Amino acid sequence: MRVDQLMQFHEDPRVIAWWQVRFGGMLAWLTPFRRRIILATGAVWVMVKELRSLIGTDDLAMPVEGRGVVLAGLVLLGLAWLFYRAAAGFASLPAWIRQHPQLALHGVYWGFLGLAWLSTPAMGVWQQVLLVVALVFPFLVWRFGYMLLMAQYGRMAGTRFYDHFLTFWPVYGGSNTPYGKGMGYLSRCEAKNAEELARSQLAGIKLLILSGLWNVTLDLMEALFYGPGNALTARLGGYTVGIPKLSQLVADEGAGTAFWISWISVYCELIYQVLRHAVRGHQIVAVLRIFGFNVFRNTYKPLLSESIVEFWNRYYYYFKELMANFFFLPTFAQLGSRLRNWPRVRLFAAVFAAAFVGNMYYHLIKMNELMVQGHVLDGLYELRSRFFYCFLLALGIYISMLREQRRAGQPATPGRLRRFLRIAGVWTFFGLIFIWNVKGGASFTARVNFFLSLFGLAPAA
Repeated sequence: MRVDQLMQFHEDPRVIAWWQVRFGGMLAWLTPFRRRIILATGAVWVMVKELRSLIGTDDLAMPVEGRGVVLAGLVLLGLAWLFYRAAAGFASLPAWIRQHPQLALHGVYWGFLGLAWLSTPAMGVWQQVLLVVALVFPFLVWRFGYMLLMAQYGRMAGTRFYDHFLTFWPVYGGSNTPYGKGMGYLSRCEAKNAEELARSQLAGIKLLILSGLWNVTLDLMEALFYGPGNALTARLGGYTVGIPKLSQLVADEGAGTAFWISWISVYCELIYQVLRHAVRGHQIVAVLRIFGFNVFRNTYKPLLSESIVEFWNRYYYYFKELMANFFFLPTFAQLGSRLRNWPRVRLFAAVFAAAFVGNMYYHLIKMNELMVQGHVLDGLYELRSRFFYCFLLALGIYISMLREQRRAGQPATPGRLRRFLRIAGVWTFFGLIFIWNVKGGASFTARVNFFLSLFGLAPAA
């Protein structure tokens, strides 16, 4: 068997047939209804687990008691049900809400934030309820948003509350970004028979294998490249190349480090971040596929991208989809009649709405504790470096999209060298802008000084 055949074992008819024979009983029992019920039941367990972890937390202005968490959980369940009923009866909602369902949804979030800011200890346990609901809502808001988007396109017919609930607190994991988006996308990718389920499960197993391989690669990378290494370094003889991590170099502004080592660190950080995203994303998508939702990968070969916009599509697919669905496409549509004669301005506005404004807003409300305590300006200040990162990202995507449009319809330019140079350019762009996004607490000035040091320029005084 060739290597390419081995890598595509999940599409081999013989392997699929063997899987159906070997696990035919399981495939027959796991009907779409049962798979959804299992995931919805798991979502209840995840919700209870996550809420219990808030008891006694010191992330809020006051300790949260068990009674407050229980009541907050009931309020959140009630909100989930109300949003589901609103989506199911979307046609009967007021006209303004039908036209702007996402603004109405986020208005509810900011309403809870306002109530949390105005709450006082005199309210007793209800202050705790407000704080917990406002704390948890950023995790749910994009999931509710996908359900309302599904309703806006008239695709709610035939779905039940448990269908959507399994995406609210997903047992398959995830962050504030909903992997697999909402039930609208999941249902389109769902296996309807035993053969499709077998294909989906084998594709999930492949992702688990890849996740393990990339995890080992990460360990090897830390052991061999980064100093002082990890536990594996000692087993390999204790030798490392001694490349400092980018966060360390940025904090030190590159002082005392040869510029070529700094450049290696920039590229190593890019590879490390891609692998890290791939490991976790593959695990989550693998679980979805095993349960019959053969959805697209979260990370798919971004390091082979030949353009900035292609990398953006491949690196963190479900975050890109979130930005596109809730910011890019609505902005592009709204400006259609106003900027019909200025297509580049329209594209510029839509790209910046997603990669800049939406990106910043997403990460602002993700700072749950600061937001609940009313420290919005502090949150914005902490995001000052990301502000510049998002600006550069949006500008790069816009220019890349213009270049892709100019190349549309033209024959591809042959040559390995040309392809290598394009890939190298993409690596360099994302490696450099990540200087303003790498964690570690470095100031904006330190990041600028490190960037200048890569080109032999003296740091700003």
